Amino acid sequence: MSKPATYADAGVNIDAANRATERIKELARTTFNARTLSEIGSFGGMFDGAFPLMHQPVLVASADGVGTKLKIAFATGVHNTVGRDLVNHCVNDILVQGARPLFFLDYFATGQLSPDTTASVIEGITNGCRENGCVLLGGETAEMPGFYAEGEYDIAGFIVGIVDREKIIDGKTIAAGDVVLGLPSVGLHTNGYSLARKLFFDDAGHSPEKDLDELGQTIGEALLQPHASYLPALEPLLDSGIIKGLAHITGGGLLENIPRILPEGTAVEIKRGSWPVLPIFHLMQRLGNIEEPEMFRAFNMGIGMVIVCAADDISRIQNSNSDCYRIGRVTEGERVVSVVD
Repeated sequence: MSKPATYADAGVNIDAANRATERIKELARTTFNARTLSEIGSFGGMFDGAFPLMHQPVLVASADGVGTKLKIAFATGVHNTVGRDLVNHCVNDILVQGARPLFFLDYFATGQLSPDTTASVIEGITNGCRENGCVLLGGETAEMPGFYAEGEYDIAGFIVGIVDREKIIDGKTIAAGDVVLGLPSVGLHTNGYSLARKLFFDDAGHSPEKDLDELGQTIGEALLQPHASYLPALEPLLDSGIIKGLAHITGGGLLENIPRILPEGTAVEIKRGSWPVLPIFHLMQRLGNIEEPEMFRAFNMGIGMVIVCAADDISRIQNSNSDCYRIGRVTEGERVVSVVD
């Protein structure tokens, strides 16, 4: 008589999944607040939806991932930072409309579940949630044998935030003569990694452990620099009315993200050299002999968030953010961005 088949025979370890879930519950509870009405493990997460201090509360939602930055985590064995990157990316995406985060959901999928690796990733997510005042309300951990290479996984994040309708930031009042400010990035954030990996590992033949003087650290460390959250920098200004537009500089760089917030009849000129470009971008440009327009489309070039305001309000914003550079101006045009001297 043949041996009875089990789920484990197909590569799914329910016991390992249960151990991972218990650890996730512990981590998620550290993000809970008084509005959290359910535990991790419920079929759905519940969150108190009463906002009596707002006239017209508007929910703002977004979903994203961290792309092939995960390949750097796999290569270095560092798994407790990409989750934080994921949260910060999503926070920034709703921040551009003036929304503050309420709760976050994650999706973690792998071929063979490792409770330690899973816990490390979720640790990064919970760190990001706590830093942004955001509840990790629930998520999904999926074990799918044969779907991912050994030791690899994918993560995605889903965020919901809130803004009072009268305080939505939508770029509609942006006009020629306004000023473009930039908040610095820490590194590549979560975009451009397919090209970065090609340049460093395929073309130059380096390993993630290679220490480069120009970077002051290993390539792996440089590529794992965090995706910054701009909520702490911008939250004090969200209700002031002086921010006309915000653009999160992700895939597409400055050239393709700024036009997303420009009204018809306006354009932007970015002044070359008006902020310190991080050494990693100069290095990659040399390694690949990359032309400037391609650099500005593939990478953030050291600017992670763009602020558009009236010229009279520059000092108020810079007083709140010492690392805030005046990088350009709004002109008349057809929703394009150009880099000028």
